[in-house]
Amino acid sequence: MKIDAHQHFWHYDPEKYSWINDEKIQKDFLPEDLKPMLKDANFEGTILVQAQQTEEETQFLLKLAAENNLIKGVIGWVDLNSEEIEASLARFSKNKLLKGVRHTVYDEKGEFMTDPAFQSGVSKLAIFGLVYEILVFPYQLPGAIALAEKFPEQKFVLDHLAKPDVTKAPSTQWKQEIQKLAGNKNVFCKISGLLSEAGKDWNPSDFSPFLDVVVHCFGIERLMFGSDWPVSLSGGSYSESVKIIEDYFSTNSEEDLKKVMGGTACDFYNIS
Repeated sequence: MKIDAHQHFWHYDPEKYSWINDEKIQKDFLPEDLKPMLKDANFEGTILVQAQQTEEETQFLLKLAAENNLIKGVIGWVDLNSEEIEASLARFSKNKLLKGVRHTVYDEKGEFMTDPAFQSGVSKLAIFGLVYEILVFPYQLPGAIALAEKFPEQKFVLDHLAKPDVTKAPSTQWKQEIQKLAGNKNVFCKISGLLSEAGKDWNPSDFSPFLDVVVHCFGIERLMFGSDWPVSLSGGSYSESVKIIEDYFSTNSEEDLKKVMGGTACDFYNIS
């Protein structure tokens, strides 16, 4: 099954989505907006990912998933620092479309991932068969490494390659820390968010050095494509997001491409 492992929907509200600073995406994005592009790219489904830190949004995303067969799973948000976290996870995980949770980090320090309260919340995820999606900036990678090392049985996936500056060559520190994170076999990586970080002036070759690193560190078996649509529209079209990755892997086997473009996502998120 061909799966886009990372995309978003929202009813735009400038207060709730204050991080959206590109006028192009300051509007509603819903399943009917994405369906034509998925069809053109021959995708059979998506993983819908949270974009707001509320359980209300998690409920909204699960409702969309129940109403739209193209959504094969939801990555929601719950308060991992809460003393009631186990009860929250038990309630939400009754819905089998919930595949995991994520915490956005725009207002956080990297150390939040090593906070005992947060780690206590993460320790409960495996009980309910849920993954944790790591969204970090490069300077927060040490915290992500510490988290992955502490919970070797927990399934993690790194979003957006940790958001490196793709307008420049990969830094030595980013490469070293990606390699260290990938040394934990419980961590996978989404090839996502490239256009979101690139801006308007980019060349496909700009992304190759970063892709080279994650292929070397994670191997084909732990990589999955995600468009990051509609955030990616800041840098280019949906079809361009897909083409960048398919062209990069064009010299690989058909089996490799199938893994990156959906096979691994289906296994990782337990999608039949």
